[in-house]
Amino acid sequence: MKWQRGVALVTVLLVVAVATVVCSAIIARQQLTIRSSANQLHVRQAWHYALGGEVLARSVLLRDLKEGDPQAPVDHLGEAWAQVMTPFALDEGGELRMRIFDPAGRFNLNSLVLNGQVNTAALAQFQRLLLVLQIDRPYAERLRDWLDADLEPSGGYGAEDGQYLLQQPAYRAANRPLADVSELRLLLEMDAEDYRKLLPFVNTLPADTPLNVNTAEAPVLASLAEGVSLRTAQEWVEARGRQGFRDLQQVREAMPGAQPGQGLALSSQYFEVLSEVAVGDRRQVLRSTLHRTADGKVYVLGRDLGVAGVPPEPMTSGRE
Repeated sequence: MKWQRGVALVTVLLVVAVATVVCSAIIARQQLTIRSSANQLHVRQAWHYALGGEVLARSVLLRDLKEGDPQAPVDHLGEAWAQVMTPFALDEGGELRMRIFDPAGRFNLNSLVLNGQVNTAALAQFQRLLLVLQIDRPYAERLRDWLDADLEPSGGYGAEDGQYLLQQPAYRAANRPLADVSELRLLLEMDAEDYRKLLPFVNTLPADTPLNVNTAEAPVLASLAEGVSLRTAQEWVEARGRQGFRDLQQVREAMPGAQPGQGLALSSQYFEVLSEVAVGDRRQVLRSTLHRTADGKVYVLGRDLGVAGVPPEPMTSGRE
C-alpha cells in the first residue's frame, strides 16, 4: 500500500514538472510574440514617420518655389529649406529629424559622358577635384570607362571588363550612368578613404544637370578652372554670402575663370532629404531624392534606407 502511494506521489510530481515546463514554454513564446509585435509596430511607425518627413520636405520646397521669382529662380543656403530644423517630438519619447540638401551643389559624376560622348571639360574638372582633395589615383579615367558604352580602356590608366574580370569576385564595368554614389566603390582600386573624401562633393544626377554655384562647397568651386586654389575658392564662397549670387553677371565678376558657359546655374531642380526617426528602441533613416519642376510639382525619384543619420549641424564650409 505504501509502495502504491509512493508511485502515485512520483507520478503527481512528474505531471506537475511537465506542466510547469509546458507553461514556461508557452509564457516565453507569448512574451516573444508580444515583443515581436511591438518591434513590428515600431518599424511601421518609424517608416511612416520618415515618409512624413519626406512629405514635409516637399511642402517646404514647394513653398520656396512659390515665394521665389519664377522668371529668375535662385536657390541658396540662406533659404528656409537649407536650415537645420528643430526635431519634431513623437509618441513614446521618439523624435523626427529632417534635413534638406542640394546635390546640384556637388560635382556630377555622370557628366563625364554626355549624350554618349566623353565630356572633356567635365573630365578635366573631375581630375582637378581629385587634386584638390589630395587623391592621386586616376579615378577620372576609370570613371570615364565605367560610364561610356565601349569596351576599350582610355589610355594607360583606364579600366574595362578585362581588368574587372580579374578581380575577386569578378564583375564587369557598368557602361551606363551611375544610379548612386556608392557605385564609386566598384571602380578599380577605389579604397574606402578616397571614397569618404569624395562622398560629400559628388552626385549622380542626370548628366546635363548644371552645378548650382550658390550651394557648392569650396573644393567643388576650386575644380571649375585650372590654377584655382582652395583659398581662392573659399573667397568665392564668402563673396556670394548667405544670399548667394542673384544673376550670372555677379558670378562673372566674383568668380573670374569660372564662367557660366561651363554648365553653371543659380538654382536647383534636385534635392536630397534625410529623415531620421527614433521610436521606442527602433531607429529609421530614409534618404529621398526629389525632383522639383518649374510647374510647381515635386516628384520622388528614389528612396534609400541604407544611409547614415542626419548631421546635427550644417556643413561649415560656406554655411556660416
